[in-house]
Amino acid sequence: MSKRQLGQSQETAAAKAAISERSGRRIEKGERQPIRKERHWRTREDPLDAIWEKELVPLLEKESQLTGLTLWEYLEDEHAGQFPYSVLRTLQRRVKHWKATQGPDKVVIFRQSVPAGQQGLSDFSHPATIITINGEVFTHLLYQFRLAFSGWHYVQIVLGGESYSALADGLQSALSLAGGSPVEHRTDSLSAAFNNHAEEQKLTQSYEALCAHYNIRATRNNLGVSHENGAIECAHGSFKHRLDQAMKLRDSSDFATIKDYQAFLEKISERLNKRCQSRFKEEQLALRALPGERFMDYSELSLKVTRSSTLEIFLPQTQPLFINSVTTRSC
Repeated sequence: MSKRQLGQSQETAAAKAAISERSGRRIEKGERQPIRKERHWRTREDPLDAIWEKELVPLLEKESQLTGLTLWEYLEDEHAGQFPYSVLRTLQRRVKHWKATQGPDKVVIFRQSVPAGQQGLSDFSHPATIITINGEVFTHLLYQFRLAFSGWHYVQIVLGGESYSALADGLQSALSLAGGSPVEHRTDSLSAAFNNHAEEQKLTQSYEALCAHYNIRATRNNLGVSHENGAIECAHGSFKHRLDQAMKLRDSSDFATIKDYQAFLEKISERLNKRCQSRFKEEQLALRALPGERFMDYSELSLKVTRSSTLEIFLPQTQPLFINSVTTRSC
């Protein structure tokens, strides 16, 4: 009608409204098609009436994940020739309706809405692409930090497994590059970062001190509920896919040094971060100021010196050891 009021022809106005000319003329005259009444009766015999409640519903109550196709194949085996393939679509609709009205309750996941500067997330993952350094397979992890609001992220190579040192070094490097810290920092349970309760307690104490240094509230998602960490879990898959594609375009996954490999990762990150520049600039305004210095990103060990003036340190094969300094104290 708005097009007709502008003086356009019935044909043109109807075409722009995606309706027929006849419908356009009827609308102008004030005519409306009669509303069809909802039908509550069947027009044909129910082909599943004899076996639905007696045989199929008990199977669904026992195992709700059964599909319409599986149940049709069951009928084909138990009642050969009585239920032709044309019944399958009717059976699938019946199964879908049963699951929606009588099936088990589904987990309700509410959409997350995180304001700018509120939450940052950290996680470790294995790269999906085999990387080599000078022809030798390079075993490592990728640490990734992501701001939930803007999607800005930072990726860093981790030698060895998950540990406090890897988390502290990666997190502080990410915050320094972002120019501030969020209100909350979320991780998973970090169960892979320790081997026993004493080690878990020590990591927790060091991590809490790190967060206090940056005035960040530390939170964790519930064990086994990965979707609570969805903002970073989704980013893992996206980054690893981009890394794999970049390797294919480069036609090689071999690097001369670890430094060259890290620079390659940073280049991929920069490309991804360009997509969220406007939101990242908005989020930077909401980030908290960083302290003047970094917190310790290493682990302290208190050991007894043997009679031969040596120290014994036992670490997993994947855990590298870098000794920064040794302080001795006589008793």
